Amino acid sequence: MSVFSYICVIRTQKACDIKFKIAIFTTLYSYPGNKSELLPEHANSHQENKHSMKHIFVSSAASIKKMKEHRLFKKFSFFTLGISTTIWFLIRVIPKPSRAAYPCMQASAPIMSAFVLYLLSITGGITAWMKAKTFIKNRKYGYAAIFVVAALVCALTVAVQNSDTLYSQVKSVVNPTKMLMGSNAPVGTAKGINPGRVVWVHNPGVSNWDGETGFWFEDRWNSQEKATNMVTNALGNLTGDKNEKKAWAKLFTSFNKSGNRGNHGYINTEKIAIKVNENNTYSHNDSPEINVSPQLVYALVKSLVTQGGVPQNRITVFDASRFITDYTFNKCHSEFPEVIFIDNIGGEGRTKSTYKSEAMHYSKDNGKLARGLATCAVEADYLINVALLKGHVGQGVTLCGKNWYGATDINADWRKNAHNNFDQDRNGGNKYVTFVDYMGHKDLGGKTMLYIIDGFYGAKAVNGLPKPMWKMKPFNGNWPCSLFASQDPVAIDAVALDFISSEWPDAPDMNYADGYLLEAAKANNPPSGTTYDPENDGIKLNSLGVLEHWNNATSKQYSRNMGKKTGIELVAVQ
Repeated sequence: MSVFSYICVIRTQKACDIKFKIAIFTTLYSYPGNKSELLPEHANSHQENKHSMKHIFVSSAASIKKMKEHRLFKKFSFFTLGISTTIWFLIRVIPKPSRAAYPCMQASAPIMSAFVLYLLSITGGITAWMKAKTFIKNRKYGYAAIFVVAALVCALTVAVQNSDTLYSQVKSVVNPTKMLMGSNAPVGTAKGINPGRVVWVHNPGVSNWDGETGFWFEDRWNSQEKATNMVTNALGNLTGDKNEKKAWAKLFTSFNKSGNRGNHGYINTEKIAIKVNENNTYSHNDSPEINVSPQLVYALVKSLVTQGGVPQNRITVFDASRFITDYTFNKCHSEFPEVIFIDNIGGEGRTKSTYKSEAMHYSKDNGKLARGLATCAVEADYLINVALLKGHVGQGVTLCGKNWYGATDINADWRKNAHNNFDQDRNGGNKYVTFVDYMGHKDLGGKTMLYIIDGFYGAKAVNGLPKPMWKMKPFNGNWPCSLFASQDPVAIDAVALDFISSEWPDAPDMNYADGYLLEAAKANNPPSGTTYDPENDGIKLNSLGVLEHWNNATSKQYSRNMGKKTGIELVAVQ
């Protein structure tokens, strides 16, 4: 890649960053009241919350994002990169053709080729059309037809390979995602009735929000019937038993046997807690940002009660660090009034979370990172981890592994919390990652019988509205309308990471985002050399699951899909 091309990209990004900072400064400077009123602790109502620094950040970032997604920005970037790489390639290769084999030249070649093809299609189309008009004027219709066809071919090429499309291709070449593990090279020990199985249910139409009207989570935009069917299909395909009651019985029995808890299913005195992700909530008032889908929570609770044989009063839905918002609570509570909802503040039908102090021991010094665990998790007999399909600055993604952070005694204001060792090594090195301790702790991952990732909408960023829509097949410009389920905590996050990194290779901190999964898969002998012992009992963790990456984003094949006896098996339910 030419140095000049990189400078263009960097300068463009810096310009966006400067405009973003100016927007923040202007907002603070022009605010007529006390500047401290903009802080979350002064925002007691939903209206005041809109003045919080987080909302200012989201609003300003959204404006910058909109500018960067504008067609003029894409065209400018495409032509700037195209011209610079073409010049760079010609200057370097013409004097010495052997330089074409250099890595920098191989990186420049696709961008140059796309640019040249685009220019040739335009100029060729115009030239062919002018020639056709000349032959028609001279009544040479045979020649005219040939040039008309040539013009149409060029026009079709431009239409299919327009500058916006080529810009997206250029971005993926400039910023290819790097992972620690390659394709179809499984490591770790697969978990589950069907080891390493991850079920992906894709049901178009379960999510239909237009991106503008009302809230994305309202029932008018989401099909409860389809959401319920997706949970049923996930359970059936995960266990191999399409009878939903038998599928739940198999899950309970499998979990108990694997944990040396006896060869039995659910006993109606046992407690089950569902950890949902409500990270972008600020009170019980509904938040427009991406959070767990109310339709999924309802479908899961209904399935547990009517098919799993679990009494309502033995079920807890919780996010100890955030807030269970009104829409989710009211939707579920109206039909299942005995189900317990626990959040950070309690009240209005919710229960305030309590914690068991010093329950979390970290395998390395994590400074002031929270050590208390939610009592509802500690006292539960079973857990279900319901994460979201979205990116996250710092560690690339926030999936089932990160979701456990919300079960600790952190502050509802994220700025006041420590985040030690959450991120991967930026250079692709091996390091201790906190998530592995969560995944292996006896009161978190050790109690989890089922892992679910809510991909009804998904998001590129950690906060803000669900967006953008997904371009990869089979989504094709729509919401992903997907649900992932597994008994293997490593495998399900690995699959979700493949989806997210393939869709958004340019998302923040996506490089080496599989670092925590490699540590978890090899927890008994991790690359970092860490002795993972989250209970500090002298017993180190064994492998927590299996990690591998698919062959490509088109066929989405893992090792077990190719007939091998190790690795991940992705079961797609369309």
